[in-house]
This record gives sequence, structure tokens and C-alpha cells, in this order.
Amino acid sequence: MSDGGPEESGGAVGLPSRRRRPTPMSQWDPAARVSYWAFHANRRPAYMRFAYLQLGSDAAAEEAVDAAFDSIMGEWLRMLHMDRLDAYAWTVLKQCIVGRQHLLNPWRRRPEPMDISAFEAALKDAHADQYEVLTDTIRFYSAVSRLAERQRDAVLLRYGLRISPGEAASVMGVDEATVRSYLGQAHRRLARLLDTSADPAGRPDGADSAESAGS
Repeated sequence: MSDGGPEESGGAVGLPSRRRRPTPMSQWDPAARVSYWAFHANRRPAYMRFAYLQLGSDAAAEEAVDAAFDSIMGEWLRMLHMDRLDAYAWTVLKQCIVGRQHLLNPWRRRPEPMDISAFEAALKDAHADQYEVLTDTIRFYSAVSRLAERQRDAVLLRYGLRISPGEAASVMGVDEATVRSYLGQAHRRLARLLDTSADPAGRPDGADSAESAGS
């Protein structure tokens, strides 16, 4: 891994290097310390809320976020030279969440969002019958879990955390246009998935897989 920026493979940002010992913060220059703690203060609230959506527990979310910031601190001096510092940090957070999910449930193969209170509230705003709200929430929850990872991240940040596309872009370390593209793809995919789940006859799995590949 080069020191000039994050290593990418298929859109994924490289993870922290294990080949060197991190420089203790006590040896950092004052500007580096200030920039790290500013980043910590700015990102921790959103990271905590996102981790909670994925893990469903304050304690588990805090452990995952603390682990992420420990890794980020160890790489901070190198990260300051990266073009996509936020994207690198986001990848570190996602890996820590996956690690915590594995500890909580070693048999789960795929990370899934667990807290859907924001979606429940949105559905209740429609003044629907409580049974229908529950049914729609379960369907929506299931559909979100089947989105591509970046689409799911964008949906959870935009609607789970209720932040703007611009704010979601900052957290994910991408352009706002990219987040809007993810959201557009997610909307189309969710529309197909929810339409399928509402149809008692359903559609063949193969048709759904073909659509997924094009999302």
C-alpha cells in the first residue's frame, strides 16, 4: 500500500496497514493533533448513529466506533496525505461494524440494518392502519437489506439518520452527485423489490437477480 492515498480495489478503499507501528499522538505536531480531534468531533455523532442502525445496540455501536477511531488515529499522519481521507475513514468504520456484527452473530453472512424506527415514523405519517404499518415496515426493512452496499449506506444515512445528500456525501467521502446517484439507484431497486413483495405471485428469483446486477 502506498503512502500517497488509499488503495482501491473494485471501489473499496484500502484498510489500515499492519506493517508499521503507529506514531504516538504525543509525537505528532500540534496541527495534526488539532485536525484529528476536529475530525473526531465532527464525524463521531454520525458514525455512532450509523453504527446503531447496523448493530441495534448503543454498547455495540460505541465499541465499533471506538475501534474505528483507534484505527484512524493510528493511521492519521498518513491519512493527512490522502485525497479521500473521509472515504478511507468510512471504510475503516464499516469494517469495524462488520467485525462487531460477526462477534454478535458469527453465523450471519451479510450485514443488515437493524433499527428501522425512522422508517416506521415515516410510514406512520401516512396515518395508515397499525397492522399495515407493521407489514409495510417489515417489507421495507427486508428490501433495504437487499440493496447493494453503497446504496444501502446512502439510504440509511439519508433516511435513517435524516441527513442531507451533501452531509451523507461528506460522511462517506464521496461527491454529493455520487450519493444522489446511489439514492436514485436505491429508489428504483426498492420500487421493484417492494412491488415484487406486494405481489402474492411474486416474480422468479432469476428475474430479481438480473435486475440487481443492473442496479
